Amino acid sequence: MPISIDEQIQLLSRRCERILNEEDLRRKLLSSAKTGKPLRIKFGMDPTAPDVTLGHAVPLTVIRQFQEFGHKAVLIIGDYTARVGDPSGRNATRPVLSGEQIDANAKTYLAQVGKILLTDPGHLEVRWNGEWLGAMNLIDLIKLASRKSVAQMLDRDTFKERFQSGGDIRIHEFLYPLLQGWDSVVIDADVEMGGSDQLFNNLVGREFQKEEGQDPQVVIVTPLLVGTDGKMKMSKSKGNYVAVTDPPSGSDGMFGKIMKLPDPLLESYYTLLTDLPPEEFKPAIQANPRDAKAKLAKTLIAWLHDAASADAAEAEFVKTTHGGVPDKMVEMNPMGDAVESLAAILVIAKLVASKSEAYRKIDEGAVKIDGKKITNLQLAVTYSTESDADLRNKKKIHQLGEIHRLTKPAVIQLGNRKFVRIMR
Repeated sequence: MPISIDEQIQLLSRRCERILNEEDLRRKLLSSAKTGKPLRIKFGMDPTAPDVTLGHAVPLTVIRQFQEFGHKAVLIIGDYTARVGDPSGRNATRPVLSGEQIDANAKTYLAQVGKILLTDPGHLEVRWNGEWLGAMNLIDLIKLASRKSVAQMLDRDTFKERFQSGGDIRIHEFLYPLLQGWDSVVIDADVEMGGSDQLFNNLVGREFQKEEGQDPQVVIVTPLLVGTDGKMKMSKSKGNYVAVTDPPSGSDGMFGKIMKLPDPLLESYYTLLTDLPPEEFKPAIQANPRDAKAKLAKTLIAWLHDAASADAAEAEFVKTTHGGVPDKMVEMNPMGDAVESLAAILVIAKLVASKSEAYRKIDEGAVKIDGKKITNLQLAVTYSTESDADLRNKKKIHQLGEIHRLTKPAVIQLGNRKFVRIMR
């Protein structure tokens, strides 16, 4: 049974920080219901990183709701605007990626958004803004730039903050909101979705449409999802992200990342990323944050993978945090029949970033071999049966102390969540 316009707006509002304006949205929804013509819901993604994160999933989930109401998502891959660089949320000029990096990242996006959006032609249209922006000449660009004053551009928070602090603002950065706004004119958007840091850009599109005689788009912005560090906006560059394609389990899996969330983030994650009612999740968070995190992790994995993977991820997490080891882990042979320092193996296995970090983790008692804690900073590991003296001479490692001999595939563990099996 179709739901009413009021019910649609109520459902959409759960994840919306602002709707500009609700009267226009209601009018457009009513018109669509009468004419049978679906609304065009614009969402732009600049391929500046290869991963679509849970931060992107917030506006994408609202777009999925629009699709289920019968409307069409218009996904704009910003292959052209990515070469300019959007300064949203940044207090410094954003580095511009090479064309090769942008193209490589863009290729991954469609498969990833398919985890959230309906992708059949009736519900999704994919466009690349290089189609029209790449065809503009210098006169076209100057005419577009003439539509906004410097004073108007400095109203944007990120520019204003930099200007007031004496930071650099490069001229090309002013072009980004204009190019994004022109995208809305070209595709004749009815609604534009984005994070709250996109409000200025989206309103530029609304203004351009008015000037071009189009029915201006409704602008809907969603809150920015705070990353797993509990401080900054979720971002791959900050390393505080969960990707929609992250594996359910493992050292970099969804379950483990969600279990590390700071407790204060739980309510916003439940609100923005699930459909569970507040009267269900708020008491659960209050009563037992750890159990609430486990339920959140399973809910997200079931959504982005499947229910069986969610159950398996929970079982593995319980196993590894109670002294067990996962059934599946990275397997490698970093030494053959030679000898290698444990610190070097930790680096080779990418359990740590450097030998200094390896020494620190060993000293902290965070490293185990087959469940036994290792505290010897100079420990070496080998499968060889040669004498210690012969091995030291071959490897030219005379400073090593004890040489630990392995007789079967050994599991080296860092903390509770990182494992590697050392094969012969």
